[in-house]
Amino acid sequence: MSNIIFKDYPEFKPTLTPREIIEQGSFGGTYWRPICSSITGKCYKDEYKKLPRSYWVGIPLNKMTNSWEDYDKNINKYGVKVGTTLEYWEKNKWITKYDPYGQYQWYCHFYYGRRTPDDKRQINRWLGIKNRFLKRLKKLISEGKDSPKIRQTLLHWGIDTGNI
Repeated sequence: MSNIIFKDYPEFKPTLTPREIIEQGSFGGTYWRPICSSITGKCYKDEYKKLPRSYWVGIPLNKMTNSWEDYDKNINKYGVKVGTTLEYWEKNKWITKYDPYGQYQWYCHFYYGRRTPDDKRQINRWLGIKNRFLKRLKKLISEGKDSPKIRQTLLHWGIDTGNI
């Protein structure tokens, strides 16, 4: 597992590209579903098509655009359901006008070179998730246990746990 390096934010070191996150199976296939954002007051559809074609070409739509009601845990690499609704994320102020779908949308744009005033906040959130969940996963493994839910969560945030 090697880190992806961003020279302008060296503390941000995911191990998976945005495409790899979706290819491996994430978000129950629902991430790029049509949404209406209470933050922007707009509705969105096919937002993944705004990314370079190399991101999405060849990925089946059911790995990206299922409705929230059709969340399919079997699409997820670890076969578990993790995550909450867009409404929950908006209520908790985790969504901004820059990326009405959330952190993964931010990561896609960041990976492809976009920078916004939201970058530092998103990277701090990523660091918090990484530190908290990796520590918990390593503790479980040291006790002879595992957690598909923690592994799936970390995958959503671009962190490969396959070698842990």
